[in-house]
Amino acid sequence: MMDNASAVRIFTLSGLNETMNYRIAIFSVTFLYYCVVLFVNISLIAIIFLDENLHEPMYIFLCSFCINGLYGASGFYPKFLFDLLSFSHEISYEGCLLQAFVMYSFACCEMSILAVMAYDRYLAICQPLQYHSFMTRRRISVLVCSSWLLPLCIFSLSIFLTSTLNLCGSKIQKLFCVNWVIYELACSESNTLANNIISHATTLIYVFHGFFIIWTYIHLAITCTKSKEDRVKFVQTCIPHLVSLIIFLFVIVFDLMFTRFGSNNLPNSVINLIGIKFVIFPPLVNPIIYGFKLQKVRCKIAGYMKTHSIISAYCVCRL
Repeated sequence: MMDNASAVRIFTLSGLNETMNYRIAIFSVTFLYYCVVLFVNISLIAIIFLDENLHEPMYIFLCSFCINGLYGASGFYPKFLFDLLSFSHEISYEGCLLQAFVMYSFACCEMSILAVMAYDRYLAICQPLQYHSFMTRRRISVLVCSSWLLPLCIFSLSIFLTSTLNLCGSKIQKLFCVNWVIYELACSESNTLANNIISHATTLIYVFHGFFIIWTYIHLAITCTKSKEDRVKFVQTCIPHLVSLIIFLFVIVFDLMFTRFGSNNLPNSVINLIGIKFVIFPPLVNPIIYGFKLQKVRCKIAGYMKTHSIISAYCVCRL
């Protein structure tokens, strides 16, 4: 038995043990996927940042959404890619806590930003006359900062409390570190009351986020049945948000249900895939959905592609 948390300086990640025969193939696919995630998110952020016509609340929130996708993906993929090329799958105690913090705060930032975006669409469609007077630069800044600071503060406290636990093990049966796995390694005499309180409070906060989004969309649906113009606006600006929300909720709820009721008899590769799907789908799907569905963004992308093709054709002709 280990006397205190400081006795554990290295964690062993055992999730990759059964897939090492295919590590080169998995590395190649994962590296390509990560590059695509970086490209689509950075491209969308750059388009919004460089075009003053897109400096509107909805696109600023979308930019925050993409930054969060980069944040979550970068918390997982670099370490995962390094492990695929290594025969020793270890992570330092501090690195494990940091990765756990990033994974949890990424998921909760996603929910907070979705709630802010739902509120923005509610004001734009249900209260259009007050929208611009309410959505000032200061208010937008407050909403963006709140959507980030709330989960970051919550999980800073949660990870700090986890760091105070006495640990009696160092083997993690996953591809990456998450808080509840470290929590399960705590010795029986460790004081876990504070951790339980924070965990339940966090759950309540984000369940409230979920109910708020549902309430918002009920009002949006009722409002949009009264006007053809509102229905068009709903389809153009709310459908991408709704698809992102459905994907995120499906991924998170499925992960929670599998964690609680899932079978350990499944192949390890299947369990790994289920465990990482929340860093697979949202970071890539969200910018693609918004890039193709939002008309202004779609037109900007088409314009840049057209300009690039003209320049390329000109260069070829010059050669």
